[in-house]
Amino acid sequence: MNEFKRVCKSFKYAIKGIFILFSKEKNTHIHALAAILVTFLGVLFGITTSEWCIIILCFMVVMAAEGFNTSIEKVVDLVSPEYHPIAGMAKDIAAGAVLITAIGAAIIGLIIFIPYC
Repeated sequence: MNEFKRVCKSFKYAIKGIFILFSKEKNTHIHALAAILVTFLGVLFGITTSEWCIIILCFMVVMAAEGFNTSIEKVVDLVSPEYHPIAGMAKDIAAGAVLITAIGAAIIGLIIFIPYC
């Protein structure tokens, strides 16, 4: 039973992390708004099951990247409260990784949706 409680506690912490990400990070709101818009378009155009799978995967990758980025930023701020060029570089690289995933998701979205227009 202890193992079950440990697993439940892990899920509790993970859900708490998702809540923090969505409630406190402005960029996550932008990604969520984009996901809602794309979901609306997917329903409107009647995209295929395969296309839904790709779209959902894109949502997950971008949101996960945003979560990793936010985690990196928080840890860097904790260990380097004063500006340091390497700390700034770490934060910039993490933000760039999110941008790469968002651009990739947008390109995939265009590939999927343009034929429906």
